[in-house]
Amino acid sequence: MAVVDQWWRALDARDWPAAEAVLDPGVVVEWPVSRERMRGRENFLAVQREYPEGWSIRVLRLVGGGPAGEGGGAVASEVEVPMEGVGVFRVASFWTVRAGLVVAGTEYWTGPEADPSPSWRARWVERY
Repeated sequence: MAVVDQWWRALDARDWPAAEAVLDPGVVVEWPVSRERMRGRENFLAVQREYPEGWSIRVLRLVGGGPAGEGGGAVASEVEVPMEGVGVFRVASFWTVRAGLVVAGTEYWTGPEADPSPSWRARWVERY
């Protein structure tokens, strides 16, 4: 889990060398909602560097990992990304870690009210 925590903290700090250090050169990251795939550390980092400013990252949860000492496994993360003038994004990410590096990821970016609650569910749900 530590490598994924390091990833989010480096990203929030715009510490590009630290972000690069936790990614495998051949990392592949997919964003299914927008149907985009980034192949390779350079492409994934370029997207991060070029994203319009005004955002921060707050790690809400990290779950998973591999056997202690092996530096691998599957890690899920949930983060909140407030962005000035846009709103708040929530990101559920699923990472594959090998030898202490992120080798793959799938991220689902969304925001409050992005998927409106249909009226037929109203009697069973509580809005928050």
